[in-house]
Amino acid sequence: MPSLPRTAPRPRPTASPGSRRSPAPARFALSRALAQPKRPLVAIVGGAKVSTKLTVLKSLAARVDVLLVGGGIANTFLLAAGGKIGKSLAEPDLASEAKAILAAFPGKVPLPIDAVVAGELSANAKPKAKAIENIAADDMILDIGAQSILAMRAMIAKAGTIVWNGPVGVFEFEAFAGGTKALAEAIAGSPAYSLAGGGDTIAAINKFGVTDRIGYISTAGGAFLEFLEGKTLPAIAVLEERAH
Repeated sequence: MPSLPRTAPRPRPTASPGSRRSPAPARFALSRALAQPKRPLVAIVGGAKVSTKLTVLKSLAARVDVLLVGGGIANTFLLAAGGKIGKSLAEPDLASEAKAILAAFPGKVPLPIDAVVAGELSANAKPKAKAIENIAADDMILDIGAQSILAMRAMIAKAGTIVWNGPVGVFEFEAFAGGTKALAEAIAGSPAYSLAGGGDTIAAINKFGVTDRIGYISTAGGAFLEFLEGKTLPAIAVLEERAH
């Protein structure tokens, strides 16, 4: 795959910590991200379980141009697509739901093609890079691989709007932080408007030092997920009513 051209990050408006909690900036940020996005709209949803974000995944798949999945969520989608995941964290009972999303939106949910694996989840685990088709029964997927990172960067580079919720690997351990670090840096370096939220996402943003290069950071985890589901948040509804 050809390497991506390097471009200098463009400055973007960044909410101050106080204004991130203010409903008025939130109204405009949320509207800009999903109601009136600049296309292509790319969403990244990572984390451990499909079950906690199933409605989010269904809603976003119908609204975005590209839906990137990571972490345990990606493992469940890989399982649904017939891929090998070894003993990785996944929810086999929800594979049918993941398969239905893949079938309903062909080509819109690209899956990882390689991964960083280990025999156990620990800070001392020895990482190995493997293509998905070479994942062994005793392997545990703990991060996306180099080729998946390249593909992810290319899709983010073309984005007009980016929505991010959840890491794509176990970024708490350095050996498995590469994917989430690359994701954070790609979003920070993109000229696209970016919106991020969720506790793990904020932890990753802070760890990789890109806080001041994300367009808007939502500190309300549960409310952020409800917004991604397509629900109208009470505070935003009041502001919308007043605006009219």
